[in-house]
Amino acid sequence: MSDSPEACVNCHIMRDQYNSWQHSSHRNWASCNDCHMPHTFLGKWTTKAISGLRHSVAFTTGRFPEPIMATPRSRAIALENCVACHRPVVEAMLLRPGVHGPEDLNCTACHGNVGHRGLK
Repeated sequence: MSDSPEACVNCHIMRDQYNSWQHSSHRNWASCNDCHMPHTFLGKWTTKAISGLRHSVAFTTGRFPEPIMATPRSRAIALENCVACHRPVVEAMLLRPGVHGPEDLNCTACHGNVGHRGLK
C-alpha cells in the first residue's frame, strides 16, 4: 500500500526492474506508482487491489512469467502516465504533420527502457 519503490521490490520479484530504475533517467522524477498506477484515488487503489490479488495468486502457485511482463492493462496505464507527464512534448509531436499521429502513441515502442534502463 506504500508509494515507496523499496516496498515494491520487497514484496515482488522485481529486483532487476528496481535496480535498472535506479540507473534510469526517471529515478529522480518518478517512482513505481507514478508510472504504473492511475493518478486518480479510485483508479490507483482499484489497480493496487487487482494487481495485489493477481500477484498473490501468481506467486503462491508459482505460475508467473520470467522475466516479469507488464499486462496489457499495465501497459495502457503506463502509456497514459507517459502522455500525462510529457504532455507538452506529445502535443508538439502531434501538431507536426507527417511526423507522429495519435496512432503513434506507443511511447515504449521506441523508449522501452527509459524507466528501466537496460531492460526490454
